[in-house]
Amino acid sequence: MTGRSPLDDPHNAQFAWARYKRMMKFMLALTLTTIVLVLGWLTAENGLLSIHFYIAWTLGIGFMMMLVAALMGLVFLSNGTGHDAAIDDRMGEEAKDFWSDDPERR
Repeated sequence: MTGRSPLDDPHNAQFAWARYKRMMKFMLALTLTTIVLVLGWLTAENGLLSIHFYIAWTLGIGFMMMLVAALMGLVFLSNGTGHDAAIDDRMGEEAKDFWSDDPERR
């Protein structure tokens, strides 16, 4: 039987998701700042180029930074709330022995 996750408690979940949203807002501000700086640098180095060039750079940088922030934020949320520790490790030491590099443990 798996243990109860700390995210099952509404108070803990509300706090954790508020922290996640705050981190995502910060990352959005950082992403927009990065995009402005990179596009300014590209314009200064190369002059005015096609609008498609700037759209591609904006979408590439924005999507990559926000995707990384969202996924890492979920990792921090899961680990920081104790949600990861609530799983039931049915394999226990057997799994550790199987994946060990030490041939004596297998």
